[in-house]
Amino acid sequence: MLRRFVIVLALAGAFAPSALARGGNYVFDGGTRAEQAQVRAALAASSFDWGLVPGRVVIHVGRVGGSYATAGHIWLDAGLLDGGRFAWGVVQHEYAHQVDFAVLTTTQRSQLHTLLGGDSWWGSEHSSADCERFADALAWAYWQSPDNVMRPQSASDEGGQVAPAAFRAALDAILQPVRVLAAAKGTKHPRNG
Repeated sequence: MLRRFVIVLALAGAFAPSALARGGNYVFDGGTRAEQAQVRAALAASSFDWGLVPGRVVIHVGRVGGSYATAGHIWLDAGLLDGGRFAWGVVQHEYAHQVDFAVLTTTQRSQLHTLLGGDSWWGSEHSSADCERFADALAWAYWQSPDNVMRPQSASDEGGQVAPAAFRAALDAILQPVRVLAAAKGTKHPRNG
């Protein structure tokens, strides 16, 4: 009887992707406990494995006037986080930039550029930059909630150029070698060393 329970439990885990998603490796610089809890809840709501991002990301929370990311750092406005679930899509969008900065290669960006159809990966207008389309598409494709502000309203919106299922399939295929290599090395990501 115990053996059957263990087998059923193992199978249930194998078919529950959102339960298997990892929340990433990050530390906070600022923010109240409630604001930090909103960040943790936002990342947990997504079925994307944020643990693929190598290294630790510093999440700065304060009155920064807007949210943005650079390699290894995310700045989130405390006022946005005080809005609760409304902020979750933005949190996921900014962490998606960490996937771009630390995980994607030039070749992988080229493959995604074909799918996203922007003017260039970086350097163009916000709405036509593939880096922004990528972050929006990742946030929406892995957390399709009516509460997600990254939900595209049309195909011309950032992230709306590709259906969520097609984006997930393409990104999963692109990241599969990263996952296999990381598993073989016993690390979360091959760039972790």
